[in-house]
Amino acid sequence: MERTIIFCMLFFCSSMALAAPSPRILKYKQLFKKIQLLGTIVKDKDVELLHTPENPVDGCLSTAVACFQSGVLKLQPENSQVNSEFIQTIKVFKNFTFRSAEIQCESSCESYEKKSPKEFLKSFEKLIQQVIRADSSWVLSDI
Repeated sequence: MERTIIFCMLFFCSSMALAAPSPRILKYKQLFKKIQLLGTIVKDKDVELLHTPENPVDGCLSTAVACFQSGVLKLQPENSQVNSEFIQTIKVFKNFTFRSAEIQCESSCESYEKKSPKEFLKSFEKLIQQVIRADSSWVLSDI
C-alpha cells in the first residue's frame, strides 16, 4: 500500500514538472504584459518615429529584439502622472536579455520602416508572441 502511494505521488510530481512552463517562457510572458502596459501610457503624438522590425526572417530574431530594446529606451511617458510607472516598466527592458543560438542577421535596425510608438509596441508584442511560440515548441519537442 505504501509503495503504491509513493509511486502515485512521484508520478503526480513528475507530471506537474513536465507541464510547468520554463522560467524563460514566464519571463517572455511578463515582458509581453509590460509591452501592453507601455502601450497605454506612452506618448504617441509629436514624438520621434521608431525603426520597427516586422516579420523578421528566421535567423534575425535576436537582431529584431535588440532593435526593439533600443527603441523602447526612446519612448516617452504620456504625461507626468504616469512617469514613475513608465520608468519602472522601462527598467524591465533595460535588464532583459534575449539569447539565441542564431547568428547575427545582415539587416540593421535602420533598415526597418519607422513607425509611431504605439505601432512600434504592437509589432514588439507580435515578436514576443513569436518568441514564446518558438520557445514553447522547442521545450515541447525536447520532452
